[in-house]
Amino acid sequence: MSAIFVRRLGCRDYALTWRQMQTFTDVRDDATADELWQVEHPPVFTLGLNGKSEHILDAGDIPVIAVDRGGQVTYHGPGQVVIYTLLDLRRAGLGVRALVTALESAVIDYLAIQGITARARPDAPGVYVDGAKIAALGLRVRRGGSYHGLAFNLDPDLSAFDRINPCGHRGLVTTSLAALGVRTNWDQAAQGLTQALSQRLHRPVIGP
Repeated sequence: MSAIFVRRLGCRDYALTWRQMQTFTDVRDDATADELWQVEHPPVFTLGLNGKSEHILDAGDIPVIAVDRGGQVTYHGPGQVVIYTLLDLRRAGLGVRALVTALESAVIDYLAIQGITARARPDAPGVYVDGAKIAALGLRVRRGGSYHGLAFNLDPDLSAFDRINPCGHRGLVTTSLAALGVRTNWDQAAQGLTQALSQRLHRPVIGP
């Protein structure tokens, strides 16, 4: 299987990145290489296709953007490692459920290396440690290509999640790697998660 190209985008506006993902997916063809985008966003709440505005309790000064991924409302902000999966699912022979499982399993694998036991939940996509959510997932598939991906809480301001019902679940507790007592920098976490995903997809990665 061909390698996946990794791009490190730094801290970038959410809406701009979203539009770039859409454009990438719309113009790609059979020869376009798959990519993973490592990125961090300024504070933003995003509301998925099934999202209900009542799950936004108090947005305050944080902007709210309605987007085209599945799921409800989530928060992105500094201290999160976001990995977007721009993959040709048809070419890879990969279904949406299989990609979700690979993303969840990659996070679980990465946390295991840090000495943390985590699990997925069939009723609420994402990854949890002792019932607290540490990673959120959301995907969109168009023209056989996926975009959006996963958001991993490295050391964000967890109080932002108190302003919403995370992923539509009232009272859902969130956590982070830092809150669990593990300190590492953003680049190391992004690389660790990317390597774990590479192994779960059974495909090598190139760059950055």
